[in-house]
Amino acid sequence: MDRKQVVRAAVEGYFAGLARKDFDLIPFADDVTLRAPLAPGGVHHPISGRDQVRALWWEPMPGLLGAVTLGRIYFDDDLTGAIAEAEIEVRLDPPVVLRVADRLDVDESGRITQQENHFDPRDVTNPGWRTP
Repeated sequence: MDRKQVVRAAVEGYFAGLARKDFDLIPFADDVTLRAPLAPGGVHHPISGRDQVRALWWEPMPGLLGAVTLGRIYFDDDLTGAIAEAEIEVRLDPPVVLRVADRLDVDESGRITQQENHFDPRDVTNPGWRTP
């Protein structure tokens, strides 16, 4: 596989793990760091380590996730990672669809070493914030 294919496989593996609600499909490195608006501590306090990501970020996910649709993938110039667009349904009452742009850094073996999730958290924290 060439480097672009390695990065693409990692990105697709991440979104497949979300879609299938299976953490083990996500190719996280053991020393991964994850930043997400809704993670404990928010984006300014990354979660470090695969086990901590599983315990602190993933634990509530399977019950909340609905449909996951991967869109375009944008690769950086040196092919160390990519940003992927996706729509992720969150099963709240009422359900919301997050439009995300997640940045993933990928090592030589195809493992995600850093991830930063970008989306508007108001859709989850206050689903009625938008006016018709």
